Amino acid sequence: MQDISAMLSRLRRPPLLVRAARIAAEDYRREAHLPALLGQPVPRRHGAAALALMEHEREIDRLRRDRAATYSALGHVRLLSALIGEAQLLAAPVPPTPGEMQKAAPQGTAL
Repeated sequence: MQDISAMLSRLRRPPLLVRAARIAAEDYRREAHLPALLGQPVPRRHGAAALALMEHEREIDRLRRDRAATYSALGHVRLLSALIGEAQLLAAPVPPTPGEMQKAAPQGTAL
């Protein structure tokens, strides 16, 4: 399977659509947005969510290219913003758990 970030980097969409999605992604909250976009509970893994979003986005982009009456630019922006948000969460470093932090602390160090 291809790397998700590589798949995202190959997406080519109209600049105005991408610009609007980037602005909307600043307010992205996965617990609030994903269930409405995917029609299912929030996937635990960001990669699974990104793949599901990419499948939906591919269909919406097909509607856009076909100039279908059912195409919604707003819906497309929402989907792209969620995809951008999930990609950012996927790329973010994972914070260490309290147990991992304790193991990494030098012995005898005062807190």
